[in-house]
Amino acid sequence: MSNVTFVGIGAIGLPMAVQLSKSGHTVTGVDPFAGARERAVESGIDAVESIADAPGAETVVVMVATPEHLETLVSQAGEGVSGQTWVIMSTVGPASVREQGEQLIARGARVVDAPVTGGVARAKTGELVIFVSGDSDAIAAARPALDALGTARVVGANLGDGQGIKVVNQHLAAVHIAAAAEALNLAESLGLDKGEVLDLVKDGAAGSWMLSDRGPRMLMGTDAPVMSTIGIFVKDSGLVADAAAATGAEVPLLDAAKERYRLAADAGLGARDDSRVIETYQHRSN
Repeated sequence: MSNVTFVGIGAIGLPMAVQLSKSGHTVTGVDPFAGARERAVESGIDAVESIADAPGAETVVVMVATPEHLETLVSQAGEGVSGQTWVIMSTVGPASVREQGEQLIARGARVVDAPVTGGVARAKTGELVIFVSGDSDAIAAARPALDALGTARVVGANLGDGQGIKVVNQHLAAVHIAAAAEALNLAESLGLDKGEVLDLVKDGAAGSWMLSDRGPRMLMGTDAPVMSTIGIFVKDSGLVADAAAATGAEVPLLDAAKERYRLAADAGLGARDDSRVIETYQHRSN
């Protein structure tokens, strides 16, 4: 077991930090938001405002929101990263993890690219799926932390390989959520009960994990429990679009879904659950 600095103790980061603590690691959370630090302390996790305030640690787990946040974090960490293993679990895209990873390695750190899928529900149970890439020695050093958080699938030897898999994952997730919202709105437009339609189709050929997971929250109002925000999918669909553009890949379905998340954010729903993308259809229908 090791000392772990966990950067980004938000909706998904906090249950991940708790899982590490339950597994025997000594965990210190880092988050600039006082509310996040307060929730961490209530969950038994010590928390500080900046990585500069965190005690020395063998492992740094990163769960920040954006590539810009990762860049700022690496800059703040300075030369103190020497000898540490950095496990970048944020969804920041291949280019960001390569650029920042190279800086960390140049300062003497080991770096693992390890974005996750499974959401808050699986973070709470330690059942995330983790797309791991990097040097084999770095992955070995990160293994105790990875195994506490879920199933680590080694997908490549290069930083960015894991992020590439996550880009594909987020393409599908973004499209499936928007498709579920569109279909349930269609059901209502046809004079059908959305709840009954969801129950009838979710386990058939037209079903998907996103329909089964987000569908029930789509039946709720704007104040549905927040498990993953519209803002995250504004960010992630943008990362997918950027990665596609860099390779010349055509992603018209992603572009349509991306526009829906932008419309939802523009309607003031950015901090709401991503299932609330359904409101972009309802507002136009009414």
